[in-house]
Amino acid sequence: MLSSSTQQQPQSLWLDTLNEPIHRRPSLESDISVDVAIVGGGFSGLWTAYYLLNYKPDIKVLVIESEYCGFGASGRNGGWCEGALAGSAEKYAKKSSISEAKRLEAEMFDAVDEVGRVVAKENINCGFIKSGFIKVARNQPQAKRQIDQIKSARINGYGEDVIRLLNREETITQLNASKVVSGIFFAPSATIDPARLVRGLAKTVENLGGEIVESTRAIKIDQNKVLTDRGLVKAEVIVQATEAYTRNLKGHKLDLLPVYSRMIATEPLNEKLIAEIGLANRPTFADERYIVIYGQLTEDNRIAFGAQGTPPYLYGSKIKENIETNDKSQESIHKTLIDLLPILRDSKITHHWGGVLAIPRNWLPGLHFDSRTGLGVLGGYVGEGVAAANLAGRTMSELILEHDTDRVTLPWVGAVSRRWEPEPLRWLGVRTSRRLMGSADLSETRSNKTSKSAMLIAHLLRGD
Repeated sequence: MLSSSTQQQPQSLWLDTLNEPIHRRPSLESDISVDVAIVGGGFSGLWTAYYLLNYKPDIKVLVIESEYCGFGASGRNGGWCEGALAGSAEKYAKKSSISEAKRLEAEMFDAVDEVGRVVAKENINCGFIKSGFIKVARNQPQAKRQIDQIKSARINGYGEDVIRLLNREETITQLNASKVVSGIFFAPSATIDPARLVRGLAKTVENLGGEIVESTRAIKIDQNKVLTDRGLVKAEVIVQATEAYTRNLKGHKLDLLPVYSRMIATEPLNEKLIAEIGLANRPTFADERYIVIYGQLTEDNRIAFGAQGTPPYLYGSKIKENIETNDKSQESIHKTLIDLLPILRDSKITHHWGGVLAIPRNWLPGLHFDSRTGLGVLGGYVGEGVAAANLAGRTMSELILEHDTDRVTLPWVGAVSRRWEPEPLRWLGVRTSRRLMGSADLSETRSNKTSKSAMLIAHLLRGD
């Protein structure tokens, strides 16, 4: 049974604990012309605006947000600023070469540090701490996958300064989880409060001369025009940074798959509990199961923990607010947390929330900019977008301004995916694969043998 509290809030911990209430900015008041119109006030859109204004202070940039900055995934995610992309290096290598894929990985590592540099420079207090990422293996198949990951990393030239294997004792010291066999420590990763980052970034964009309108819904993007419910925006360049909400744009319903993930947060924990759990310096944490879980120790000593919930996807790519706080899903996530960290059994849950992330059909995040039409598109991060959005936004700004940097030739630039299948194929595919992957996790736990079907399903889903 989900531990209850009179203070339990069905909303994002991050948004609920901001130092000041969210006051929406004015909406668009009339038709307007600008140099660059950015649709979406999340990380991707705001990072694009930030770098455009840094590179060219006199450029006229308008960010168009349907709700308020941080309403979507940017204000509700797990607070992982990880130097990794959801798309595998092998798939990017197929588009280019192994050396080019490694160059992209190196830029992703640096993106974590770049976020740290910017928040320090702009005085954005978002609790940024680069303390790495702990992933535990809790059965032999998971442990074998970790050994394979380390072998692959060494082949690609990454040493223990980037990623290292931990034995059982070392892992338990880092995260005192149940059933630990081994662990991996991945260094290029930071922990943040995502709502404070996105809200601070929005203010910084305004301080640099950018304009943000909220409560303004983009209906259609046409060549050099954005039709909104508040008026028409004309621009030489338009950037589409709408992530899972891309499905709301006319003609774009099948571009990306909106999939639900949900989170819970405990009450602040006492020092004794914190000492027993570990997580010194606040690394993010997960395990090696196929159904992804993710967590962090917050600045005020809560455990914020998430996983894919039930249902993971709604028929017709619908997005419904009441689904985001589904009680059955939150119960499931709480049980998963207690299984991982039994010591939290009596800790109260104060917040539970959810949201949608975007998955492209080939599972490859990317960006592209057409200089002829002036249209740029970025996103599809498959839930790993905090650091990736920084690199994507920085690169998009350089493409727009025709800067000849190493970033504009990275192999994820120009990456496009075919559209998702029509219904009922999408719904059946997501529901079936979720059930099979969950069964594979259960099978590996019970039998201690690798599920051969799980990787086959993953390959089929990602179009490998």
